[in-house]
Amino acid sequence: MQADLIIVGAGMVGSTLASALQDAGLTIKLIDAGPLDVQPFALTDPFEPRVSALSAASQRILERVGAWPGITNRRASPYTDMRVWDGSGTGQIHFSAASVHAEVLGHIVENRVVQDALLDALRSRGSVELIAGARLEQLQQNEAGWSLTLADGKQLSASLVVAADGANSAVRRLAGFETREWDYLHHAIVTSVRCVEPNQRTAWQRFTDDGPLAFLPLLRQDDPHWCSIVWSVTEGEAQRLMALDDEAFRQALGRAFEYRLGEVLEADPRLCIPLRQRHAKRYVQPGLALIGDAAHTIHPLAGQGVNLGLLDAAVLAEVLLAAIARGAPLGDSRVLGRFERRRMPHNLTMMAAMEGFERLFQADPLPLRWLRNAGLKGIQALPEAKALFVRQALGLSGDLPDLARF
Repeated sequence: MQADLIIVGAGMVGSTLASALQDAGLTIKLIDAGPLDVQPFALTDPFEPRVSALSAASQRILERVGAWPGITNRRASPYTDMRVWDGSGTGQIHFSAASVHAEVLGHIVENRVVQDALLDALRSRGSVELIAGARLEQLQQNEAGWSLTLADGKQLSASLVVAADGANSAVRRLAGFETREWDYLHHAIVTSVRCVEPNQRTAWQRFTDDGPLAFLPLLRQDDPHWCSIVWSVTEGEAQRLMALDDEAFRQALGRAFEYRLGEVLEADPRLCIPLRQRHAKRYVQPGLALIGDAAHTIHPLAGQGVNLGLLDAAVLAEVLLAAIARGAPLGDSRVLGRFERRRMPHNLTMMAAMEGFERLFQADPLPLRWLRNAGLKGIQALPEAKALFVRQALGLSGDLPDLARF
């Protein structure tokens, strides 16, 4: 089965790339090892534990590929403010969308909602072939591009293969891409909780001695008392917290959050996710490209992971559309090199910034504690510096692809 383009991985990033290219006149196959059924959705459904903080740039991308209405018709929680403080000191920062004349800083959206909206949009057009249950077993280069052998014995071929199959990418492994990676020695506990006080459409983040704790605002049936939590702690502390019963966990969570939103009244089932930093040394080979978590994984400190991946998809789509217009081969190294040169510096800069923050706020020496508190206070006192941070959170800085421009 020959195609112009095979995208491996139909998650948020892979489905966005397929959507961005669906009118390009290409034969596109979007394959995934799991099912690609859209789940029935009701506004009374409990929240999915995995959520993303979608920036304004990501919203614009999703609008232009036709998925945003499917998201807002399900559930999306806008936030207008962000409050960050050091639990071991007095430094704190308040960011506001109003400071840059924006309506919101972004939206907290369940990953399942984003993916299902993208799949709905793709199926409504019907120009991309979706193949579920397609687990990749072998990958071989040939004169025309690449040949993929699936677990059921089927073979697919394409002049360009794009890996959007996540942090443990089979394409990256089979193609021999080298990575730099290390454990953070932390785990993230994620769940949804209901508090006494409303979330104030604010993303809250406290830096504790164990790691950062985020309360991200959620809205269910006009109830503003819900938040998604991401609690980064050491492995031993994660095991202890996961073993607690609901009441004890809620009490521990409330104390760690300094009861900024009052008592934690309810907590959904918890997930515990090991945190690992990973970055591919190259994003491309002839006829191959890595995007999203297949190319880079980042600490969830600022919720930037999916935003970086969506920008990868939008830039790659832009580069490929330009190649089509010139009549250049999609898998040509010069074509794919343009994508790598645009995205790698941006991703590395964001990863370095998050790594620096993570190390600074895990530091115990007194001079470093003083430095981070002084830094938070200094930025809080400088409106211009805060505005730069807000624009970064909105995704409005750097080399933006056309799909993300306002």
